[in-house]
Amino acid sequence: MGNGKVWLTGGVSLVLLVLVSGCSKPAPEPAKTERGGTIRLSGAWALYPMAVKWEEVYEQTHPGVKVEVSAGGAGKGATDALSGLIDIGMVSRDIQPAEVEKGGFGIPVVKDAVIPVVNAQNPVLKELAAQGLKRDVLVGMWMKEERRTWGQAAGTDSAEPIHVYTRADACGAAETWALYLGGKQEDLKGVGVSSDPALAEKVAGDRLGIGYNNLNYAYDPGTRQPRPGLRPVPIDVNGNGKVDDAEGFYATKDDLLKAIADGRYPSPPARNLNFLTKGKPTGLARDFIVWVLTDGQKYADEVGYVPLSEQLRQECVQKLQ
Repeated sequence: MGNGKVWLTGGVSLVLLVLVSGCSKPAPEPAKTERGGTIRLSGAWALYPMAVKWEEVYEQTHPGVKVEVSAGGAGKGATDALSGLIDIGMVSRDIQPAEVEKGGFGIPVVKDAVIPVVNAQNPVLKELAAQGLKRDVLVGMWMKEERRTWGQAAGTDSAEPIHVYTRADACGAAETWALYLGGKQEDLKGVGVSSDPALAEKVAGDRLGIGYNNLNYAYDPGTRQPRPGLRPVPIDVNGNGKVDDAEGFYATKDDLLKAIADGRYPSPPARNLNFLTKGKPTGLARDFIVWVLTDGQKYADEVGYVPLSEQLRQECVQKLQ
């Protein structure tokens, strides 16, 4: 794996034997060696907040182990992992066949979703909240550039133009959003912005803007309400022209997490987030991934993710044996 692991020797000690009644007690078992070293992760912005939490807890509970986490997009994470620059790539999309051919070993670790967002001062915000946007309207914005005004999108007389934003960097959010709309990332139209935080900031600063963000960038991590300047746009899943009770789960991050968990939010754009390694992980990397799939899952909801099902977790742990 090239993870720079160092073995801390547990000191196999010879214990002086004390003779009692002419008999000697056997020496104790050698102390178990503890793994120590550094685990390096990089990649998807979607996984970054979760990985930072795992880093914090794992270092506290595993003295001698350092976890280094950086973001830069799913494409960078996959490339870095397959080239051996890091131990674990964070990938917020399905593992691609070409990556498997290069020796990539992917495993899901948690779940979240990509959601459309608009500026909090959008001119048709009231209509969007009541009606949502049908998939074909979203396709018209990002794939065909057919919806050019907010009146066309919301069925009003507003002539104000739609400013569409997309991701410029190779990332799972864009690939997942494009998959939902029936294409690939390169098919998405709009002004390109690199990184999840930058796209959220761009839309929050443009009254006529619309974009898409991973769940943890659309909502404030503290209040679990929509981030200042942003409003999630309901997707009219059944296409009846209104946001039904079953579709009204965007008010808080917790409401949306429940909808992702029980399948009310469509998949895609809901999806599993993955770790990617060069070959089947061993040593420190394997230990960390097993912990993520077991003890680490209990932190998912706290940070704003959906933990994997018990069955999937067990299957993943077995895959690592």
